[in-house]
Amino acid sequence: MLAPFGWSAVVGQWQFAPVVTALVAVSLVLYLWGVRRVARKHQNRPWPVWRTGLFVGGLAVIVIATESGVGVYDDLLYWDHMVQHLMLLMVAPPLLIAGQPMTLLMHASRNPLHTWTKRALRSKVASFLTWPVFGAVAYTAAVVGAHLSGVANLVESSETLHNAEHAVFLVIGYLFFLPILGKEPIRWRLSYPMRFVILVLIMPVDTFTGLILGYGGTGAPGLDTGPRPAWAPSPLADLHAGGAVMWIAGDGIMFGLMMLVFLMWSRDERAATSGHGWLERARAASMAGLVSSHQPIAAATAGATASGAGEDGGAGAAEPAPAVARAARWSDRGGIDDDEHLADYNAYLARLNQSGPESRQ
Repeated sequence: MLAPFGWSAVVGQWQFAPVVTALVAVSLVLYLWGVRRVARKHQNRPWPVWRTGLFVGGLAVIVIATESGVGVYDDLLYWDHMVQHLMLLMVAPPLLIAGQPMTLLMHASRNPLHTWTKRALRSKVASFLTWPVFGAVAYTAAVVGAHLSGVANLVESSETLHNAEHAVFLVIGYLFFLPILGKEPIRWRLSYPMRFVILVLIMPVDTFTGLILGYGGTGAPGLDTGPRPAWAPSPLADLHAGGAVMWIAGDGIMFGLMMLVFLMWSRDERAATSGHGWLERARAASMAGLVSSHQPIAAATAGATASGAGEDGGAGAAEPAPAVARAARWSDRGGIDDDEHLADYNAYLARLNQSGPESRQ
């Protein structure tokens, strides 16, 4: 008989999963070995401590989801089962990705391991598995299949399939989020707007799955309707709570990842200065066209101002010429610089305002 589920149960109830423990221990040892090796090879550029912390945090999430009270109660409480799935699908993978284990391996290793790793990451198999379309389809199939189909009943009837489901969620989560949140040397390089769009498009999968479960009946796949402890909710209430977890918590995590993409975009100097993004190209083309359309007016205004200044004794006769010359240079070189361009364009507008009343006289 299990005690009522709560924070004390999460911390106090543990179960030993030998496969999970072994894989986590091996991953941790190999990662720390790579960190130490990079520190020896590149003393001026050691591996970032924060990346090590995030990777270790991802391993800790896996252990908590499978061996702590979350894993102990997942066969009894449907809503706890949903919490476990979100931890393995949406929490642990982004943390592991932020640790950049493949990049660390390449920095820490020598040939031929370095070359083999690079070739493996750029191979056709790896390119297909990290293809964003494949990741999105796999994510959708995993969420829908594990909760709304007969697969859920098979998983609940077999401990082996149940453990395999945990591994599938972790792998699919890693493959899906890798091209969106990661910087590993894979084939795919997505623009930040595209990363955001993918997250927006995949969010309804969690939403609709949660809504269907939230309004489902006792015949929902994977729901245990057998005897329960007196403190446990009824099967129907448990199912509805699980749907709420998938809907609210799943969408909340996804929204947080969207904000993370925006933060990565704002801190990426290459995206801000290279001009390769579609938004930057559109902005540059619009501003360049605006400048070129006003060049004849600028030249005419410069001539009128020069002739007027000549009549007044020549004071300031050459003042507008630099602005016109710079406008010509912008057009010739096919690009613009934000600060210089905006400053000169504002000066040009100021001259138009000053010369307007005189021209009307």
